[in-house]
Amino acid sequence: MAARPLVSVFSLTGDKSGETTLPAVMTAPMRPDIVQFVHTNMSKNNRQAYSVSPWAGKQVSASSWGTGRAVARIPRVGGGGTSRSGQGAFGNMCRGGRMFAPTKTWRKWHRKINSTQKRYAVASSLAASAVPALVMARGHKIDEVPEIPLVMDTSIESAKKTSAAKDILASVGALADVEKAADSKKIRAGKGKARNRRYVLRRGPLVIYKSNDGVEQAFRNLPGVELCCVDRLNLLQLAPGGHMGRFCIWSQSALDSLNEIYGSEGKSIPEDLMANADLARIINSDEVQSVLNPAKRANKRYLRKKNPIKSLKALAKLDPYAAAARESEQRAEAARKGNKAATLAKKRAAAKSKKQFKAAGKAFYEQVSKQGDVCEDGFNIGA
Repeated sequence: MAARPLVSVFSLTGDKSGETTLPAVMTAPMRPDIVQFVHTNMSKNNRQAYSVSPWAGKQVSASSWGTGRAVARIPRVGGGGTSRSGQGAFGNMCRGGRMFAPTKTWRKWHRKINSTQKRYAVASSLAASAVPALVMARGHKIDEVPEIPLVMDTSIESAKKTSAAKDILASVGALADVEKAADSKKIRAGKGKARNRRYVLRRGPLVIYKSNDGVEQAFRNLPGVELCCVDRLNLLQLAPGGHMGRFCIWSQSALDSLNEIYGSEGKSIPEDLMANADLARIINSDEVQSVLNPAKRANKRYLRKKNPIKSLKALAKLDPYAAAARESEQRAEAARKGNKAATLAKKRAAAKSKKQFKAAGKAFYEQVSKQGDVCEDGFNIGA
């Protein structure tokens, strides 16, 4: 919201000519979510119904050949003597057929919007137009503008020539935004260029007046400049594209009439749900912390379930006898593992002691295994 209770009023030559109070609606809460929602639905209300012809793709005599002819059951054009006969028809997959789900004119084109939401969105857009940062963030060139919101003397409503309008804008530094809009003129992408919507350009200032004494004719031909009566404020102009922060040029009478349109005598001004939106500051304040319960300790941690097949302690809880048997078995295994070296050394010593008699045994075996000639000494056995 604007930080000043007073705003300056500038003459048509750009000099400060007085001051006026800032309307209360300029301090309304800014809700971009509501502005975006209302803008999206409002922009749908100027659409024209369209549809394809109900007979498109159906203006041919065709019927299915049925089953048994090894072809699809799609309707086929009858007759003969031409390549069209026998071709598939009517289906959206057929050449020359109708589209899938042909569009109808009785679609739900328009949207109803709550009046309170529309008023909230307009009030938010008016408040955002008084914040220079939001106006610049929207892309407006206001570097040379002396003050935001820019309020001109009521005599601006009597301007009748475009040349005078340009001089007025130049005197307050607003002509740069008009030139920005003029330089942005481009040919539209798409079919709209052939439908009387050939060019597109950015939005410039919005001139808001109380009574039209020629101001419409003076400003309407400037590129990007739009005009609006303060009695007929339009969200589509205050927040184009659903983006708050339109650069508005007010006449003093238009700005003063906002106090009659909004307030106790007119439309209600939205109020903030929270006076202070800094939640961290509120939560950490002494007033809140002094009445809070002390911080709770960490939640109880539960141990992981252990596998009794692998864990001896888990097995002892389920079956102490099985755990004792397994423990004794483990002790015996450890004992065997500890005596393994001594047992192995004993076996190796016994094997080594046997080896020292192996050569003598072999020699004896060879000696007794010799075969001699039985008749070497004749048959004198007793000799």
